[in-house]
Amino acid sequence: MKTGILLINLGTPDSPATGDVRKYLREFLSDPEVIDINPLGRWLLVNLIIAPFRAPKSAKLYREIWTKEGSPLLLYGIELKRKAQEALGGDYVVELGMRYQSPSIESAFQKLISSGVDRIVVLPLYPQYASSTTRSTITAVHEICDKLKWNKSKLQIIERFHHLEPYKKALVQTAANYDHKDYDHVLFSFHGIPQRHITKTDKQLGSGQCAFGACCETIHEGNKYCYRANCVVTARNLATSLGIPKEKYTISFQSRLGRDPWVQPYSDHAIVDLGKSGKKKLLVFSPAFVADCLETIHEIAVEYDELFHEHGGEKVTLVPSLNAEKYWVDAVVEIVRTAN
Repeated sequence: MKTGILLINLGTPDSPATGDVRKYLREFLSDPEVIDINPLGRWLLVNLIIAPFRAPKSAKLYREIWTKEGSPLLLYGIELKRKAQEALGGDYVVELGMRYQSPSIESAFQKLISSGVDRIVVLPLYPQYASSTTRSTITAVHEICDKLKWNKSKLQIIERFHHLEPYKKALVQTAANYDHKDYDHVLFSFHGIPQRHITKTDKQLGSGQCAFGACCETIHEGNKYCYRANCVVTARNLATSLGIPKEKYTISFQSRLGRDPWVQPYSDHAIVDLGKSGKKKLLVFSPAFVADCLETIHEIAVEYDELFHEHGGEKVTLVPSLNAEKYWVDAVVEIVRTAN
């Protein structure tokens, strides 16, 4: 018996050229799970407003983080795939796919089928469940299964893993070189999503009683698919493991787009408030990202650092993502091996 492992991350432009960034944005933002408005409105918004005007600005930022080898997110994904393959051995075949752009999920799926695997375990690399990432990816996987006529009874998808011990242990190990006592405050900054995404998911998969408040403090059957609850519990578990007292950390959400209300509090607002309150040294974790990318390397380490300076702070220190460190490879291996 040979098991296929399909690792999936969100994706990245093929290059930092404006044309490639525009192509990426169009594919990404045309997903109805990402911009969940009527199809015509979405097409007009993406193709006539966002992609034409945002692509040049985003391309400039991508050029600042791009390496000689390529996109950091893709490079970390390739390295993670290679190391996981080495650790798992010949009874497994590991492939990497991106929800948007290259390498595609379909190409990775085809490679697994061609290698003769008997079953496929899919690990979307999003620790916390969200409709715009996890559900979108799961939908794409099912569509590809139908297209390639793969028996879905031989398919297993790990929907979330923020609560699994291997992931929690890996997060703690990322903090090994950082003592929170050396900093005035700790910020757990998660990627933001529109509030309506959570409300819709809650009505479809949860209790239908989301209040964006105390209901997120614990995970139970009714809110296990609530993104905000997933994030709050992730941060609290990590803070407890690191001995960070509750009054010394803040949970926030970054990277919002548009005017609709997104999950709060917003990270940039938190940065301003912390600077104004007299905090000088800020340590930032980004537990929603398993690989460093534009949102961590530039938005947090550069933009938030500048914003913090503007309002009285001195330094924002970013804790690197899990990337392809050995402890993360070990965690991935354990997660896929024990999937059932």
